[in-house]
Amino acid sequence: MKVFKNLVALILITATLASCGTFAKVEKSKDIDYKLTKADEYYAKGKYRQAQQLYENLFPVFKGTQKFEDLYYKYAYCFYYQKQYRDAENLFKGYLEVFPTSAKAEEVDYMRAFCFYKQSPKLELEQVNTVKAMNMMQTFINTHPGSAKNVEATAIIDKCREKLEQKEFRSAQLYYNLGQFRASGLAFTELLNNYPESVKGEEYKFMVVKSYYRFAKLSIPEKQEERYLKVTTEYQDFVDRYPDSKLLKDAEEYSNLSKNHIKEIQNEQTTSSAKR
Repeated sequence: MKVFKNLVALILITATLASCGTFAKVEKSKDIDYKLTKADEYYAKGKYRQAQQLYENLFPVFKGTQKFEDLYYKYAYCFYYQKQYRDAENLFKGYLEVFPTSAKAEEVDYMRAFCFYKQSPKLELEQVNTVKAMNMMQTFINTHPGSAKNVEATAIIDKCREKLEQKEFRSAQLYYNLGQFRASGLAFTELLNNYPESVKGEEYKFMVVKSYYRFAKLSIPEKQEERYLKVTTEYQDFVDRYPDSKLLKDAEEYSNLSKNHIKEIQNEQTTSSAKR
């Protein structure tokens, strides 16, 4: 068995060396048509690194000729298939600038936007490319209203929005977890304003009510009444927005507690005034 494995390994090494030798011969060849044919062969076989190197060498040779468009097109895709999305995006952009009326312009325009989507980072990181992907996909839809790709473009926009919403939610929740309740109330309000159609809208609004209640409770006595009033105002807005919410009773409890606190504060103020 060990002998067999060693034999297989030797065969693979030999094949690899032979392949490298063949590529080196192609790369050194002075026959540009032969090199282009081999580059296309490598491309068709999914050997994108080798194809990329040959296309790169042939770029200045075929520039301005009828074969240049196809060469440029495949060259850009070589980067895409190797997951070098930033370079691919730049090349797709360049392709559109050089060949704006190409039959492949719509496809390439979509791929340029898709490269930004592929560069969308983990949730914890800055989402610049996620936003760019949304904007680019929307621009694609506007520019190509009849494109078959618009369904995919719309789905990607939705995915990006969900990702941005989730990131914003995490930030708002973090404020709450850290006990920064005013910041939490503001953040959840902003979250709801940014995503008013969210399926989690009532949860966000409940967190607004809850956050402002916690904020009021921890405030200095002089500020508590106005801040408890803020809770009741936010609760009423909750009722107006989500009259059938399952969270309505929980939100109402915070409102009732706030009203009771307000009465206590007002009673104390009345008693204090009477003593004077």
